[in-house]
Order: sequence, then structure tokens, then C-alpha cells
Amino acid sequence: MDNCKANKCIECTVTQCRNHCETSNYCALDRIRVGTHEMNPTMDQCTDCLSFQCK
Repeated sequence: MDNCKANKCIECTVTQCRNHCETSNYCALDRIRVGTHEMNPTMDQCTDCLSFQCK
């Protein structure tokens, strides 16, 4: 995302996401939605950024 307005409150290293700022490891969204793919999440690996959009 060129000319991205980085949200310094949301760090992100997922460069495959449409909302990732190309020149820095931040998200361009005002807010993100975090969810889980597990019925009983117990580790950080059980959570997902539901705002992810593939480039």
C-alpha cells in the first residue's frame, strides 16, 4: 500500500496483507478485528487478525 497512513498503534509484519504499510511494519487501518479459530484458545497461535485481506 503506497502512501500508506501508518497507524502507529497497530504493528504488523504481515507483508502479504493489503493493509500493511510497505515502508514500515504498521497497519493502515484505524482498527482491526481479532478473533480465533479455536473453541478454547489457550495460546497466541490460536488467534487471528480477522481484518486480513490478501494483496
